Amino acid sequence: MAKIYPQTPTCSSYMTSTRETFTIWMKSLVFHGNGCTVFNSNGKIVYRIDNYDKKSSNEVYLMDLQGKVLFSIRRKKLSFLGHWDIYKWSGSKMNKLEKPWYQARTNSNFLGREMACHVTLGRDKAKVISYRIIGLAGKLAFKITDSHGGLVAEVKQKQLSSGVVLGDDVLSLVVEPRTDHSLVMALVTVYGLMTDKI
Repeated sequence: MAKIYPQTPTCSSYMTSTRETFTIWMKSLVFHGNGCTVFNSNGKIVYRIDNYDKKSSNEVYLMDLQGKVLFSIRRKKLSFLGHWDIYKWSGSKMNKLEKPWYQARTNSNFLGREMACHVTLGRDKAKVISYRIIGLAGKLAFKITDSHGGLVAEVKQKQLSSGVVLGDDVLSLVVEPRTDHSLVMALVTVYGLMTDKI
């Protein structure tokens, strides 16, 4: 009879233990495609979005380097105010849930300068987690904060150590410790869709 050994639980490979910095290149790896490619601090590709249709399409997929879908983001049907549903994938298919795991909606002020996005996570009202994405309208620089106002991540135009600022299609994403950076990338994707950058 074969022996069975218990597996040691491992931490998610998407969870940060220290502050991590990623580079977001607002280009798809697919020729004539829309989307973005995300590199870690070692220069390796960790995420990609390949939108074959057009910018701001009704559904995009956040994938890892191997093409495994982590999240799908869908524009809510019959919504004119910027509502998006975020579905978490498990294995090779989407979780069969009645409702999406996360929902996002925009709240633009009337002056048109600040754009805010409110993201609600969780299906159980007692365990709802929320995030807020705050940025300037028309720009992809923004901050993600938790429900207590604590900084979770920040996206801004990438600047080299020499002081040279790269083009507006190259961004720096800084993710704070103890944060699921795949979820942060899903939120970055939502904001990119809302601002017509992806």
